[in-house]
Order: sequence, then C-alpha cells, then structure tokens
Amino acid sequence: MTRAVRLGLRENRAQFALLVAVNAFVGAMVGLERSTLPLVGRDDFGLTSKSAVLSFIVAFGLTKALANMVAGGFADRVGRRRLLIAGWAVALPVPLLIAVAPTWGWVVFANVLLGMNQGLAWSMTVVMKIDLVGPRRRGLALGLNEAAGYGGVALAAAVSGWIAASVAARDVIVVGGLVISIVALILSVAFVRDTAAHVALEQARHATSHEPAPGLREMFPRASWREPALRSCSQAGLVNNLNDALAWGLVPLFLAAHGASVQDVGLVAGLYPAVWGAGQIFTGHWSDRVGRKPLIVAGMLVQAGALAVLAVSQGRVEVAALSAVGLGVGTALVYPTLIAAVSDAVAPIARAPTVGVYRFWRDMGYVAGGLIAGAVADALGYGGAIALVAGLTAASGLWVAFDMRIRPAAPAPAGGGRSIPTAVPR
Repeated sequence: MTRAVRLGLRENRAQFALLVAVNAFVGAMVGLERSTLPLVGRDDFGLTSKSAVLSFIVAFGLTKALANMVAGGFADRVGRRRLLIAGWAVALPVPLLIAVAPTWGWVVFANVLLGMNQGLAWSMTVVMKIDLVGPRRRGLALGLNEAAGYGGVALAAAVSGWIAASVAARDVIVVGGLVISIVALILSVAFVRDTAAHVALEQARHATSHEPAPGLREMFPRASWREPALRSCSQAGLVNNLNDALAWGLVPLFLAAHGASVQDVGLVAGLYPAVWGAGQIFTGHWSDRVGRKPLIVAGMLVQAGALAVLAVSQGRVEVAALSAVGLGVGTALVYPTLIAAVSDAVAPIARAPTVGVYRFWRDMGYVAGGLIAGAVADALGYGGAIALVAGLTAASGLWVAFDMRIRPAAPAPAGGGRSIPTAVPR
C-alpha cells in the first residue's frame, strides 16, 4: 500500500524520530575523539608539536567539507538514503585503523574516513529532516537534529574521558566506534526511507515549481559570495567551526598542561557540546518566531566572550567549565539558525546543493582552526591562540550584523543566468 506523502513534523514523526536517533550516532562518532585523541597523540605517539597533534582535525575538516558539498550536489541524483548508508559504510574501518595504527599518519587517515562519514551522514540527516517538515517549523526541526547530534558528541566525549581514566584511551575509541557504526548502519539500511517525494510535494507548491534543480556550479558562487544572506551564513559557519576545532584539539592539551586530570578534561570536553546540543531545541524554535539574524549575531558575540575568558583562565578547570557553558550557549544560538537561514533563502529544489555549499565552508573552519590554532599555539602559547580565535569570532558576528539583509533581495544573478528565489532571513 502506498503511503500518502504529507509535510509536517507530526505527520512524519516516526521517520523524523528515527533520523534524530541516527544523527545522535553520527555525533557520538566524533565525541569519542574529543576528550581522548589529542592525548593519544601526545602519549602514544610522542607528539610535542601542537600543529602535528591537530593535523587529524585538519584532515577531518577538509574531507568533511568536501563530502558535504558532494553530498549536496548528488542528493537529488543518487538519493538521500543511499548517501546516508554510504556514510555509515565508510565509518566501519575508522576504529580498526586507529586500533592497529603504528604511526600517527594512520590516525590522520582514519580521520579522513571519519570526515567522509560525517559529511555524508550528517548532511543527509539534516536535509531529510528539512524535507519532512516543510517550511513552517524548519528552525525547530534543525534544532532537534543538531541537539541530537551534539548531544551524542557530549555524551560520548564525557563517557570516553571517564572510561579512559582506567582503560587505554585508544581502546575506548576502537570499541565505541565499532559499536556505533554497526548499529547506525543497520538502522539506516533497515528503517530509513528516502524523502524525494516530500521535496517534490513542497516544490510543487513553490512559485518556481517547473524550474530544474540548480547544480553546484551555479550555487557555489551564490552561496559563497554573491548573495549577502548566504555569504554571511557561510563565513559565520566557517568561523564557528574554527573555534570548535580549537575546543576539540587545543583545549584538552591546554588543560592537561596546567595539571588537569583526564576526568577533568572529559568534563569540559563534554560540557560544551552538552549545552550546545540541549540549547538548540529552544533556539531553533525561537528563530522561527523572532528571525534568524538576531540569534546569529548574538551567538557569535557570546562565543567570542567565552573564548576571551578561557584565554585568561590559566587552565583552571572551574573557569574552563564556565567558558565551556558560555561557548555552548553561543553555539546553540548560531548552529541550527544558520542552516535554517540558508534553507529559507532558496527554493526547495535548490536546498540540497545550497546546504552542501554552506556546510563546505562551515567545515573548512576545522581546517582553518587546526592550522591557525596549532601554529599560533606553537609560537605564542595556548592563551595567544585562544585570544586570536576570540577576536575572529567577534569580527564574524559584526560581519553578519552589517552584511545580512533583513528584507528580501532581488534574485537576479550576476552576469545573467536563471534566478533562484531568495527569502532573506529576518
């Protein structure tokens, strides 16, 4: 029997809840590394350079950014469900490579595969949830999606840090990674359904329902620099993940250098994404009511303030925990709101490639963060690196304040070409 296709959160609650659970597993794959892998690099492989330790984040971020863009470009051709399954299939070797790694290069390659997993699997859970709910509750849907993902990050980071106090950190990553990837792959193959019919239904109601889907060649310049709403979101996403790279790769070393225990590092590493994850349920829904721009600007400035406090904390765990809460609040304001703003600004048929381009730039922030934080920490110390990232984050918030338009912009593309309708974030 053919199921009737309807848009809405309540109408699609079973598939939506399943995708929430799958995205929690996506986040948990990364969370396993957040409190442990920098310490593995230092203790198991004898790395002393911060840039060398953070090389795994650079590899992860570059691969994830490219996978995001590829996933967005091919989602309509290949199918969302197939790309989701491919993302979990490529995750299976990650824990095995880390288990047998004789050198740090093997760990870096494992994070290339992890980046592919995150780019394909997380991108598809995002796009499929947007497909299911339609335009009315988009912010809430994205808040729930990102809350699940970063709730998984937080739980895995805290638990892995706690277990690593008595078990080898590498073993924690290996066993946890195998369990997560196998369970998520089974769920995706057995129960997830594709959402192409939901996209077609929403597009049929749109003013440009007869236009063909735009490709990456068209959407890349529009989302990167031509459209003020989209370029503001792209740069803010990049800077947001730049400071997340610092929190992931540098903060554990910063705290350990000032005498923090593995449990303390796990606490701080888990607290930040826990606040971030839980807060997004509220902030995503809030952005549906008050608009996207105010939350993005406020969130970037709150993050900058939290990083400034961390920069002068001298590694005190209680101050770092307070900073982690502030960083989580700021990120919760920004993260689902940025994706909702990008989705608002284009027609349904253009959603997947546009989100793919945005997520490309956002996750290039891991590359920038790994390179900048590592190099500056080697030259000026941990405090100097954290202070620099705080300044960049504040500048990004001001960029959004002055560049993102409140009223709809004219959709005509530069240099000719067909129009992609925009509805600039409020």
